[in-house]
Amino acid sequence: MVDLGLSGSVLAVVLGFVAVFWFFIQGNGGGSKDKTDDPATTTTTTTTVYDGESRSKDGNDDVDIIIVGAGVAGAALAHTLGKEGRRVKVIERDLTEPDRIVGELLQPGGYLKLQELGLEDCVEKIDAQRVFGYALFKDGKSTRLSYPLEKFHSDVAGRSFHNGRFIQRMREKAASLPNVKLEQGTVTSLLEENGTIKGVQYKTKSGEELKAYAPLTVVCDGCFSNLRRTLCDPKVEVPSCFVGLVLENCQLPHENHGHVILADPSPILFYPISSTEVRCLVDVPGQKVPSISNGEMAKYLKNVVAPQVPAEIKDAFIAAINKGNIRTMPNRSMPAAPHPTPGALLMGDAFNMRHPLTGGGMTVALSDIVVLRDLLKPLHDLNDAPTLCRYLESFYTLRKPVASTINTLAGALYKVFCASPDQARKEMREACFDYLSLGGVFSEGPVSLLSGLNPRPLSLVCHFFAVAIYGVGRLLLPFPSPKRLWIGARLISGASAIIFPIIKAEGVRQMFFPATIPAYYRAPPEVRL
Repeated sequence: MVDLGLSGSVLAVVLGFVAVFWFFIQGNGGGSKDKTDDPATTTTTTTTVYDGESRSKDGNDDVDIIIVGAGVAGAALAHTLGKEGRRVKVIERDLTEPDRIVGELLQPGGYLKLQELGLEDCVEKIDAQRVFGYALFKDGKSTRLSYPLEKFHSDVAGRSFHNGRFIQRMREKAASLPNVKLEQGTVTSLLEENGTIKGVQYKTKSGEELKAYAPLTVVCDGCFSNLRRTLCDPKVEVPSCFVGLVLENCQLPHENHGHVILADPSPILFYPISSTEVRCLVDVPGQKVPSISNGEMAKYLKNVVAPQVPAEIKDAFIAAINKGNIRTMPNRSMPAAPHPTPGALLMGDAFNMRHPLTGGGMTVALSDIVVLRDLLKPLHDLNDAPTLCRYLESFYTLRKPVASTINTLAGALYKVFCASPDQARKEMREACFDYLSLGGVFSEGPVSLLSGLNPRPLSLVCHFFAVAIYGVGRLLLPFPSPKRLWIGARLISGASAIIFPIIKAEGVRQMFFPATIPAYYRAPPEVRL
C-alpha cells in the first residue's frame, strides 16, 4: 500500500502542474462578480456621503485608524497597530463577552502568529487546552494524526478554548495601550467623499448618532457584516449548519486531540474547550435544520447521530442532548473578492470565510494582521488615501499562501468527508481515510497544511490528487474491470470538480504565481518631508 501511495504522489505532482497550468492560461483572475449576499447580513445603505462637517462637532479625538469590530481580528489588529504607535479607535457593537459555538480552535500555525504579534498570553488564564493533532473515525476504524511539531518550541501546539474568553483577553490587552480606545457602538455606514472613505457614522450605546474620521478605516465586523458590500463582491454560500453541544466531565478517546467522525450524512467534531468541557459540533448539510423547540432536533441527534458517536463518549453525548442547551449556527463560505477602496480595508470574516471544519479561520485572520502590520510599518503618514490604497493592493497577494491553502483545504475536505450515495465519492472518502492512515509523509504533509505550519498551495494540490490516484489504484488492484475503470475515471473527475472551482474562486495566479501580480512588488510610498 505504501508503494502505491508513493507512485500516486508522483503522478499527482504531474497532474497538479498540468491542472494549474491549464487554469493559468485561461487568464483567470480569481473572485466572483456575483453581488448576492446572505440575506441575514444585508441592511440599509452602508455608505454615506461625507458632508465636510467639522470633526470637532462630534468631539472626535484625532486617530490614525478606525477599526470596526472587536472580535478576534479587530481586537488583535487594534493591539498590533497600537504597539506600532498608531492612534486607534475601535467601535464594537457589543463589548460584553461573546458566546459562540465556533472560533474555539486555534491551529499551531495560528498560535505562531499569535506569538509573532505578542498576544500569546491571551490563551493563558482561560483554561485553554493544548491540541496536538486529530483523531479520525470511520466505520469502526480510527487513526491518529499528529501535528509535525518536532522543529518547534515545546510551547507550540494548537489551542482550544471558549471563544468569548479568548476575545475578552485580547480586548483587555488592546485597551491597556494608551493610544487605543475601545467604544461600544453600532457602525451604520461608511463616510465617503469622491470615492474615498473618510470615516464612519455610528450610534453609541445611548443611541446618540456620531461620526468618526481617520485616514484608514479597517472593517472587521464579522460574518454578518453590513459594510462589506461597498468594499468587495460578496458571494456568500451556506453549505451546512453546525449544531453545537457541550459535553461535561467526559474523557475523549485521544486526549488533547480534536476528533473527527466521518459520519452519515456529514462529519461530527469533538474537541476540548476547557479542562471539564468538550465541544461537539454536528454538521447538518443544507440551510435548514430540525426544529429545536418542538423536539425534532433532540430526536435527530439521538436517532441519527448518537449511533455513530464513539462508545467512550456516547453517554455524555446523550446527557448533553437531554440537558437541552442545543445551539445552531450556519456555516458560511465566501472567497475574498475585494474592491480596493481608498481609505478602507476589509479583514476577518467580513472579508473572507471558509467552512469551519478545519478550524482555520483565526489562523487566516492572524496571518493577515501580520501581513498588514509589516506593510504599514514603514509608513509614517496615512493621509494620502489613493497612494496608500495602491500600495496596500499588495496585501491581497501577500496573504494568499496562507489564506488560499487553508481556504481550499477546508472546502475540499468538507466535500470529501461528506457521505454520498455515489460510488466514486464513496471511494474518494475511503481513499482519503486510508491515505492519511498510512502515516509518514502521507499524514504529515496534509496535517502540516491543515495546521497552517506549511502554507503551500501546490503541496495541497499534489496531496489532494495523490489521494485520488491512490483511490484509483485500490480500485484497479489486483485486477481491473470495466466497471472499476469507470468508477476510477469518475473518481478523478469528481476530485477535479471538487478542488478546481475552489482554486478558481481563490485566484490561480495569486495562489500559484504571485510573483506575476504587479502589486506583489509595490514599494512603500516615499515619505514627504
